[in-house]
Amino acid sequence: MFRPGEYLDHISERVEPWSYTKFTYLKEVGWKGFIDGPDSGIYRVAPLARLNVSEGMATPLAQAEYEKMYSTLGGKPLHNTLAFHWARLIEVLYAAERLQELAMDKSITDTNVRNIPTATPTEGIGVVEAPRGTLIHHYKSDEKGLLTEVNLIVATVNNAAAICMSVDKAAKNLIRNGEVSDSLLNMVEMAFRAYDPCFACATHLIADDNSLGINVYNAKGDIIKTLGRK
Repeated sequence: MFRPGEYLDHISERVEPWSYTKFTYLKEVGWKGFIDGPDSGIYRVAPLARLNVSEGMATPLAQAEYEKMYSTLGGKPLHNTLAFHWARLIEVLYAAERLQELAMDKSITDTNVRNIPTATPTEGIGVVEAPRGTLIHHYKSDEKGLLTEVNLIVATVNNAAAICMSVDKAAKNLIRNGEVSDSLLNMVEMAFRAYDPCFACATHLIADDNSLGINVYNAKGDIIKTLGRK
């Protein structure tokens, strides 16, 4: 754990020539490439990560499902990518229970709901846990309050390296003896959609070409098949 203002002491960003997405990693461990295991600097955020580091849920029904998930899947920490779905459902259940608690809290109608700024800020850093994962926002401004520097590390960027690895593993495990079925694309989609349900919509575009595609290469680096779906 670290304070929001210390995020640059713990997280670094890397650029790869084949992607416009930055890849984050733990600065203390360093960049070791797209590998997993204890020596990897790659990390993951979002529901499963939150539940892995938590001591439990704050509402009874969510707590019961929390215990069920870990007893069923073998205890902490869980690294199975598809377990993100189960963890997300537990958080949704918690949110519903907590919403009911807040609706019964009289302080929710308190008129003191906004703090008016009394000075022009020069720098602000915020870190928040959203449904999609950890969001880091860093802003600097001048004497007029105009932004001069902005750095955002959103949930998808935090997970970007892990997503690439999940897609790579899914494709390699599905292809056997050079046989590639047309259902491969759907199976590979399962690997990255688990990280964020928004991907289910974000990967479909209204366009003339395929919104999502995959090139299958052989050991020589030649494309042997291309799959896609409009």
